[in-house]
Amino acid sequence: MSAPLGGMGAPHRPVLLTETMQFLEPARGGLFVDGTVGLGGHSEALLESSDQTRVLGIDRDPDALNLANQRLARFGHRFKSVHADFREMDRILMQSGEADVAGILVDLGVSSLQFDSPTRGFSFRFDAPLDMRMDPTSEGPTAADLLAELPEEEIAKIIFEYGEERRSRRIAKWIVEKREQGQPIRTTRELAELVKRAVGFKKTKLHPATQTFQALRIAVNQELKGLSSFIETAVDLLQSDGRFVVISFHSLEDRIIKQELRRLAGHCQCPPRVPVCTCGKRKVVEILTKRPVVPSETEIEVNPRARSAKLRACRRLP
Repeated sequence: MSAPLGGMGAPHRPVLLTETMQFLEPARGGLFVDGTVGLGGHSEALLESSDQTRVLGIDRDPDALNLANQRLARFGHRFKSVHADFREMDRILMQSGEADVAGILVDLGVSSLQFDSPTRGFSFRFDAPLDMRMDPTSEGPTAADLLAELPEEEIAKIIFEYGEERRSRRIAKWIVEKREQGQPIRTTRELAELVKRAVGFKKTKLHPATQTFQALRIAVNQELKGLSSFIETAVDLLQSDGRFVVISFHSLEDRIIKQELRRLAGHCQCPPRVPVCTCGKRKVVEILTKRPVVPSETEIEVNPRARSAKLRACRRLP
């Protein structure tokens, strides 16, 4: 268990840490890229594995990156960080002059810092502006902007597809009605209360607004955009026998990852009965996880946020 960082109330617990290290095998040494360094828990374990291991940490959240830099300062030149989106990894490595990559890790979940911040708008536990941008310095729209500007049909589509919320049309209708009354949704509490009234509150473990908040976060940060092409790029960056580990928290993410890894392992992903393969399958990796690795009951008890995590891994073939 890691110590609290930057005055945070709860310790930072990297998800599936033991399993991640088993697949990445960082004791081999070399350069490892942590594409979503967050608060630095996974990177710390990578750097502790061997004096010959270096880590390039990437994150689009400057606040998280600052805390990771503090945490990992003791490793000196063996840790470097870049404020960027992990999908820019090939450009970052090219500009830094790095070539042989021993391993790549991407944890697609929301960081503890983001989720526990009372001002970032990721959680309805706090009343805050409805922002949800992982990079608050970006010029992209906030969640409030999307709800104020998108048509009702598009809002419903986002909530249904990204949140898997079957009452998405009703929620979108209420959002637009409030907007047309001159009362656009601007805060987390306003949205949570509206969803609760729209769908009817039932006493369950899951707050009725959970799926709507998840959907808006995915839309704001375009979390699925370019994920498939990134996976192929990451594999191409690896040296022979290099390892790639990706942790996801949403069924849509996991489906994309599974299909892309299978294609890169030489399995055709074309629809049945298509006469000619057009998916571009390549046999360049060995899949190390026949099924996604999930947290143990013990880990979930200690860190309930890990419960929906799924890890997939592969090895670059010679």
